[in-house]
Amino acid sequence: MKRQIIIFGILSLLFVLSQTAFADRQGYVRTVVIDPGHGGKDPGAIGAKSKEKDIVLAIALKLGGYIESNFDDVEVIYTRTTDEFIGLNRRAQIANENKADLFISIHCNSAANSRAYGSETFVMGLHRSQENLEVAKKENAAILYEEDYLETYSGYDPNSPEANIIFSMYQNIYLNQSLAMASLIQDQFRDRAGRHDRGVKQAGFLVLYNVTMPGILVEAGFLSNAQEEKYLMSEMGQAHIASAVFRAFRDYKNYQDQIVAQQSKGNGSISSQVAEAESGFVTPGGSQSVEITESQPEGPVISFRVQFASTSEVRSANDPAFRNLDGVSFYYHEGLYKYTLGNESNIEAVGEIQQKLRTNGFEDAFIVAFKDNERIPLHEALRYVEQKAQNP
Repeated sequence: MKRQIIIFGILSLLFVLSQTAFADRQGYVRTVVIDPGHGGKDPGAIGAKSKEKDIVLAIALKLGGYIESNFDDVEVIYTRTTDEFIGLNRRAQIANENKADLFISIHCNSAANSRAYGSETFVMGLHRSQENLEVAKKENAAILYEEDYLETYSGYDPNSPEANIIFSMYQNIYLNQSLAMASLIQDQFRDRAGRHDRGVKQAGFLVLYNVTMPGILVEAGFLSNAQEEKYLMSEMGQAHIASAVFRAFRDYKNYQDQIVAQQSKGNGSISSQVAEAESGFVTPGGSQSVEITESQPEGPVISFRVQFASTSEVRSANDPAFRNLDGVSFYYHEGLYKYTLGNESNIEAVGEIQQKLRTNGFEDAFIVAFKDNERIPLHEALRYVEQKAQNP
């Protein structure tokens, strides 16, 4: 019975919070929320001489200062600027209430193995390894400092295996933008800050799940490693981390702003890009097309597809990356060409396609929904299908 209550609670949480999610956000980056993890009664990871809450606050304030000094058109909002406890739910509310365009959460890591070192950046998504799951569980455990956390988070318990399994099913609708920002951060850590690159990863973080915008969580380094702890405690180390994240933010903002600038000139430039693309791109209906708005065949009012890749330049169906895939299609969205398989009227059928793609190596494949060939949030499509079934 307890297990059923936990499962019902998490499913309820997934549904309720999904109602607040906007469609994929695009364009100008004008508001960024910077979230120093932990604080107050929640120290976070504890090193031999330091606490995570103090280090991440220092890094966050430096990052915000760099942004404010270099971008007059960006408002920086912090979830905290002092040593105070802020619940995970409240951190997300701050970002949502201010209609932020990007959410950056700063953390430090720890591990039983004191030799573990380096920086990594997470986005909300599937736990693809036990290690990623453990990182998420540690960060999610901050809710244990909150009163009535089971009620606040609809029964979610970070120590519950069932809760974490169900929670891992959630897929962020801002995955592409979040991955882009995370990749830029890791590039800066590796190439400019000289950090050991532990990569871009996915895991089920409550603080990222709740935000209705692209969001990333940075693990700056390991306080359990004596050398890294010394580095992260130093003014130089904190400046290196903050400046690396700032440069990534700069590149991300410039790219997003350019998308709007191009779109404001009209769609001619987009059409010309497609016209120059290789012919022979196969749509789900088997026909050929180079017109983006016509790239999908007519079908049900609501359709489900599985998105498995995106590129800045359109690729043909015989591209080596698509080998052994029949019926590849694409749509243009937020400055990227996004590739899909399937065009199904029910979620069960498209789920089988998703599983097949993941088995074939596309582990990040996720389901997207369309209404009259226009992308809509998945929860909206499911609600529409349910209403139609009740009122045929």
